[in-house]
Amino acid sequence: MVLGKVKTLAVYFDYLNDNNVPVYSGGDSVSGRVIIEVTGEVRVKTLNITARGVAKVRWTESRNAGANTAYTQNYTEEVEYLNHSDTLIGEERDEDSPEEALTVLNTGLHEFAFSFLLPQMPLATSFEGKHGSVRYWVRAELYRPWLLPVRVKKEFTVFEHIDINTPRLLAPQAGTKDKTLCCWFCASGPISLSAKIERKGYTPGESIQIFAEVENCSSRVVVPKAALSQTQTYFAKGKARQLQQQMAALRGDTLPQGKSQSWDGKLLHIPPVSPSILDCPLIRVEYTLVVYVDIPGGLNLSLSLPLVIGTIPLHAFPNRTSSISSYCSSISWPERPEAPPSYSDLVVTEEQRWGCLERCDGSVVNEEDQGTLRAYITEFRYQPPPLYSEVDPNPEPGCGGQVVRRPDLCPSR
Repeated sequence: MVLGKVKTLAVYFDYLNDNNVPVYSGGDSVSGRVIIEVTGEVRVKTLNITARGVAKVRWTESRNAGANTAYTQNYTEEVEYLNHSDTLIGEERDEDSPEEALTVLNTGLHEFAFSFLLPQMPLATSFEGKHGSVRYWVRAELYRPWLLPVRVKKEFTVFEHIDINTPRLLAPQAGTKDKTLCCWFCASGPISLSAKIERKGYTPGESIQIFAEVENCSSRVVVPKAALSQTQTYFAKGKARQLQQQMAALRGDTLPQGKSQSWDGKLLHIPPVSPSILDCPLIRVEYTLVVYVDIPGGLNLSLSLPLVIGTIPLHAFPNRTSSISSYCSSISWPERPEAPPSYSDLVVTEEQRWGCLERCDGSVVNEEDQGTLRAYITEFRYQPPPLYSEVDPNPEPGCGGQVVRRPDLCPSR
């Protein structure tokens, strides 16, 4: 009997984005198929899949321990985000398992489905760097009796989504700096730089509008420039390793002595870059917009504005300024309320008037006093309220003809 051969072993994911790349985030269901193509009859013990997600860093540093002694120090660290295993054919058995437990695959294509859930937690975004990486993959292993296993590995992408539509990431970023150039004992005039951008959060493919003012009062010819800088920081064994690289750049016009230059929304395009990674304990990826003045023969005048590259783009509005104005114009505001009535428009009913004629003890004044009190109330209706005074301008006579003062109700006096 001639044994068959495994022609193809492949892993395919069900969900793909527009670029045919499997992309997921924390809590998503990952599903797919393992495809086996065989010629002839192939006896199979097991078909296993393993899903892993690992963040790993590694770098080396040379150390001197003496005049003629040197050694290399290794720094490595690893964090696991995902570890899932499943058996698609057969069961896990020893190498000496009985033959009747084998599964026979006939000539043709054979398909085996799999699925698993990503952990419901923040997962580090997939990343590839010089000293570390964050990788997620599915590995399929086909075991046959007396033969070496056949393995295949397929990676998938995980994004920890960053929504830039938050107040913190929609806040404008601005800064100002100046510098005076010195040559021996002579000092030239200052170079001043101010820059502003509309917000802190952007997504790949957007353009950053830069508003800047550069004034050159020095004796040198300078050039204003801007760059998008990426900073990768790796952590292991209490140490950190940092790497910076420029992702995009912009150049202004040459600025002679005594001249100034303005950027009114100069555009810097963001290329396809990795999103910011801010929550991984081993790898941190940050972005900065650096607006600087290139000074020949001297240190550059530099201004750094922090950025966050997210995954969820800006909603609704093309820019921050128009968003506020258009939003306010679209709101149907309520009608303006009427002004409160004046004192002359107040109406006192007869019942309220008789209530005012009653004394403190509940008795009603006699007929002789009614005309005077009614005249006073009528006069009060058409006048503003009297000024405050601690002494009652119209005291009521107490017992024995004494004037009764109002009690002091303010404890601070």
